[in-house]
Formats: sequence, C-alpha cells, structure tokens
Amino acid sequence: MKTTPRLHIEDQLAAGLAITLSREQAHYLTSVLRLAAGDPVRAFNGRDGEWLCYLADVTRKGASLQCERQSAAAVPPPDIDYCFAPLKHARLDYVVQKATELGVRRLRPVITQRTIVERVNLDRMRANVSEAAEQCNLVFVPEVAEPEKLAELVARRDANRALVYCDETMTPASPLSALADLKLPVAVLVGPEGGFTDAERDLLRSTPGARPLSLGPRVMRADTAAVAALTLLQAALGDWH
Repeated sequence: MKTTPRLHIEDQLAAGLAITLSREQAHYLTSVLRLAAGDPVRAFNGRDGEWLCYLADVTRKGASLQCERQSAAAVPPPDIDYCFAPLKHARLDYVVQKATELGVRRLRPVITQRTIVERVNLDRMRANVSEAAEQCNLVFVPEVAEPEKLAELVARRDANRALVYCDETMTPASPLSALADLKLPVAVLVGPEGGFTDAERDLLRSTPGARPLSLGPRVMRADTAAVAALTLLQAALGDWH
C-alpha cells in the first residue's frame, strides 16, 4: 500500500487554497518521490491542522498543492519546554529530532559555563524539527527559541512553570517518585557534557519551583539524558500516562 507523503509548510491551509511549493519541496515530491499531478499529499503548518492536498501545476520550474479538506486538527503536545546546552553537529541534530518526537512544545538552547558550542544554528534546528514532525505524524510543530544564558533563563522563567534539572551528583532515587506531584507546565533542563558547575548548581537549587532529577546510577551523555528525562516526564505527567 502506497503511503501518502507528509509535508510541513509555512503557508495558510484552507479548503480551495493553492499553495506554491518551494523549489526544494517541489523537487522532493516530483523528482525524489516521483509524484505526478493529482497525487495526494498530506500538508500541515502547525496552526491549521493537517490537510489532504493534491499535487498540481507540475512543471520544470516547480509545483503547487491544492487543498481539499482538513484530516486532523492541530493539537499541541503537553506544555513541556526542553531546555538544553547545545551539542556539536550530529549529536545536536539527534537531540532536536528526538525531543520533537517525544512531544515537547518548545526547544530552548541554554548557554552554560561548560557549553562548548559557540554558535547555535537555529535554521538547522528548525529544519530538523520540521523533518521530525513530518516523519512521526506530528500536526503541531515545536517552537525553537533563541539561545539564552542559564542565569537569564532562571531570571525570566514563568513562576508557574516548574523547572526540573538533571543532576548527576544526586544520590540515585526513583525518578518517577520525584515527579509524582509535578504538574504542567514544566521545563526540563539538561546540562552540557561535564555537567553544571558548582555555581550553576547552587543557582538552580536556590530557584523557587526548581527540583533536581536523578537519572539513575550511571552518568549519561547529554543526548542520552535528554531522551531519558523527556521519556520520564511524558510517562509521569504528559500524554503517555
């Protein structure tokens, strides 16, 4: 059975609208997937839900989509912010993709004292979010925020949003028990390779509404810790429980 491809676009979606595709999108549908005029495409933009569309006006210069009907509403995931010290290259791509698949609402790069990445490529992060949303049937597309320093994140944090930070120095304890009384909205913070400094840990411990989270007896890499922490949050209070 042929699978109908999904495409994340920025344009408004509504019945009868014609959507002009970018050159890259038209190439992907017509040259890579070898679709022809009249073939169905599932399109979403994160706002108007998912729409059944049909490929139209296929030429050497491009193509367009004709919107027919909405097939799914845009339902946002649980109000979870994923805050993280950026990693290098492929590992950052992996973290962004997995956080999207695991159902976060926002991705917030955080610069810590031990962060080794000097520049965060937000366009690349958004491309990875888009690709992950296309592949895992998400209708909502997580927001990618501008990088900010840890102290700024703490100072500007909404007092109603709990802050859970992964702390490898804690005595291992049941993480689900630690999250049992937690409520949304929440932010989960994963530090850099090498962990938080003592000063940063003191800052987090003194922040109202912040709580440490142990991920067990082993020290994980930052990308592994991200998947573990987000899985625990979804199981404890997200859309998995």
